[in-house]
Amino acid sequence: MTNPIGTWRLVRAVARDAAGNDLPLPYGGHGTGRLALGADGRMMAVTCDGRTDLPAGEKREYSSYIGTYTFDGTTLVTRVDAASDPARIGSDQVRGVRFDGALMVLQPPLRPYSGGAPERRELYWEKISDI
Repeated sequence: MTNPIGTWRLVRAVARDAAGNDLPLPYGGHGTGRLALGADGRMMAVTCDGRTDLPAGEKREYSSYIGTYTFDGTTLVTRVDAASDPARIGSDQVRGVRFDGALMVLQPPLRPYSGGAPERRELYWEKISDI
């Protein structure tokens, strides 16, 4: 098992529909984010659309949450105690985890984003610090 403890930078995000067909890239193709997993079992995550300017009528996608986490080698479960979306507070955020070379790939469950049809996303993270 690769050790996930540290600070990670979002390097790529992809999305597929329920049938596995590619969808437009999340975050307008310019996702930015940080994920910190502490040795003390606390974590924080933030992701957003990193474009300087958005096309007229588009809203900037943004998400953040913090809490305690467990990791068993294939699943990361966070018990959320604060979040940009109040509906997440008190919930368990479950992410499938795999490693692709040096990248950690998190796979949230199929769900609708920004009011659209359900998507299955994969977020690719590069470790930038062991702390």
